[in-house]
Amino acid sequence: MSAAVVVLPRIEAAAVQRKKTPAPAKKKPAPKTLPQVAFYRKYTEGLLRRYMKLSMEAGRAPSLLGREMFRGKVTQYRVQCFDDVVIFVHDVSRCLQQLDLEQNALITRIALQEYTQGEAAEMFHLPVWTLVRRYERTLDLLTTLFLERKLLEPFVACQEVEIRP
Repeated sequence: MSAAVVVLPRIEAAAVQRKKTPAPAKKKPAPKTLPQVAFYRKYTEGLLRRYMKLSMEAGRAPSLLGREMFRGKVTQYRVQCFDDVVIFVHDVSRCLQQLDLEQNALITRIALQEYTQGEAAEMFHLPVWTLVRRYERTLDLLTTLFLERKLLEPFVACQEVEIRP
């Protein structure tokens, strides 16, 4: 046997410096909502439907607005004239502006455009349960905004318990 010399190719190692990518910005956690706020979800949806109707009517002449008005079934917030309609629409739109893009899209599709949650889940490419959970959180956040601005009146129990020291 002869000894054969095996020639290996020369391998050079070089250190490659990679640019450090900044850590992705953490999404700020959703504010904790009180469990009592979930009670107001239907009222919030009703207020949003009323907002949609009044904002569509606000584009019409104020003289036509009087015969098409309806009594509020949602809150004590009564709309008497065209000025009240403009103020109400402005107040609700300011609350909607405080939501992020995803929350605003959920409210627009489900509450204002009246898509079902299943249809909206297909549009957003989300599982239905994920969409329902996000929509409920968004409604709770919007409800707290409405309660802070007194667009919704909080219900007071008629038999409150007195706390004595």
